[in-house]
Amino acid sequence: MTKAGFLYRNGLSLVFLTLFVITLFAQAFTGWKEHNQELQDEHVQELAFGSYLTTGHFISSTFENFQSEFLQMALYVLLTVGLRQQGSAESKSLDEAEEVDREPKPSKDAPGPVKKGGWLLKLYSNSLSITFFLLFFISWGFHLYGSWVDHNVEQQIKGKAAMSVLAYLGEPNFWFETFQNWQSEFLSVLSIVVLTIFLRQKGSPESKPVDAPHMQTGN
Repeated sequence: MTKAGFLYRNGLSLVFLTLFVITLFAQAFTGWKEHNQELQDEHVQELAFGSYLTTGHFISSTFENFQSEFLQMALYVLLTVGLRQQGSAESKSLDEAEEVDREPKPSKDAPGPVKKGGWLLKLYSNSLSITFFLLFFISWGFHLYGSWVDHNVEQQIKGKAAMSVLAYLGEPNFWFETFQNWQSEFLSVLSIVVLTIFLRQKGSPESKPVDAPHMQTGN
């Protein structure tokens, strides 16, 4: 194990965690301002920042993005098991065996489920895609809940009747929010799969070596 410091060994996750926290706060703050402007326009009392964080407006906008990201990663992890793209750094080799496909063997340093075998090993062998799909469904549920609550608040302000969550599922607004996020995630995956065929980034594990032929598949 490398003797490098904690920050060096965990720099990638720490940077993205920091960016996540900063942008989540920025989203919450600007969303609070926007929502209060909408309430002000309707002559409704504005909300304190803490109260805004429990509103459907904030919950919906937050988990609307989360669920599309988790869906993207779940499908990406699962589909790259069996599907190939010639020339892409994101694809497994077209005709050679890959290290990730070898059967797990118990060893002193292997994860616990590998040592135990059986159903635990089977579950652990698919744990990444399973976890991403669970996170997707949980986030999708929170997005639905937040969007539904926010819709009913708008209905109440306008003097209209509230809708049940089942009735709201038939409304185009929720699915418009959903599909506009899904399609952007699918486009981003398509972009890295195709662009890594022809373009390079020296030093990145997401790129082929700079001098690699375009049609070389994988790293």
